[in-house]
Amino acid sequence: MNTAVRFPSASLSSSSVFFSNFPRNSVSMETTIPANLNLIGKGKTPHFSTISASNDRHGSPRESTFRGGESFFRNILATMENVYLNKNPTAKSILDLVRSVDDDRICYDHFAFRSFGVDGHGIDSMAKLFVDFGYVQREELRFPAKKLKAFWFSPPNIPHSGDGTGVNGPLPRIFISELLVDQMSSEAQKIIRKYTKLSGNGNMHASVASALGCLTWEKPSYTEFQQLARESEYAAWTLVNGYTVNHVTISAHRLKSHLRKIGNLNQFIEENGFKLNSEGGVLKVSPDGLLLQSSTVADSASFQFAEGITESIPCSYIEFAERLVLPDFKDLPENKVEEFHRRDGFEVGNADKIFESTSIDQLTRKSV
Repeated sequence: MNTAVRFPSASLSSSSVFFSNFPRNSVSMETTIPANLNLIGKGKTPHFSTISASNDRHGSPRESTFRGGESFFRNILATMENVYLNKNPTAKSILDLVRSVDDDRICYDHFAFRSFGVDGHGIDSMAKLFVDFGYVQREELRFPAKKLKAFWFSPPNIPHSGDGTGVNGPLPRIFISELLVDQMSSEAQKIIRKYTKLSGNGNMHASVASALGCLTWEKPSYTEFQQLARESEYAAWTLVNGYTVNHVTISAHRLKSHLRKIGNLNQFIEENGFKLNSEGGVLKVSPDGLLLQSSTVADSASFQFAEGITESIPCSYIEFAERLVLPDFKDLPENKVEEFHRRDGFEVGNADKIFESTSIDQLTRKSV
């Protein structure tokens, strides 16, 4: 007999596994409809360095030109952000808290998305939007145990107000991952391919689905969701959340207050009753010691499956990143340090642990 996998709410005080009444950071979630566009990066040799930055070796930024209407693109980001915040009350509360002590200015380090790497529904489908506006594909990251790969994309150079905040501030990096569906069991592949086939050309409109907060395929069955969850929690998450923003990341070092140090920011968040992802320790540190990351545990929401069953599913979370100054620029006065003087890129070891923010182990872990 199959054992049911249930995803509890990431409430501040509850680690209950079964849902009848949803606590304050659980929300009702409806989904259905379509998602983004075609393919990028064909014929390119993937890079495997996780440290390489969008700078040259002298610390000067490699310029890529923004293409299209800036206000239009920022409005797209804003609609994606609104869907994310409406479904994830923890993220909204934390952003409000940080703004309350930091003169209302927050910069995003990156936005992250998940996808199924099959039938054109993978990284390329979501990346097309960003590449069209001037983003540049950077390094590939591989996660063999999770059967995942990812690429990150650096933003184009664009003049912005020093006072800009959130999606109106410096453009965020983009991190897009995909499940390597061909490496899954035949049963899991059959389920995933069933829904991507139902999507039709929905993968051509992934950014639309993300902005609307809906799926490009029909509501999945609870039985198939459970079956995927037993093999890959990433697959189950993607089946019910689709292209919605998986997380946004606050750029800690761009804050003005004492919270610009990620240790202080983590302490502040925990003191306000929020639970941080403890996988590998609360603070995830790259081998070079220059990229420091942490994240909350995902919120949960009620979701009505195809059978009419309503169950709790994991939603999204919020991450925090501090990028330290590269050794070549350690003697620069603090007021002269710019983003391109800092550690860029992503780190497999850190990201692997951040992925666990939506796992059943983290959602059911009791706060210490």
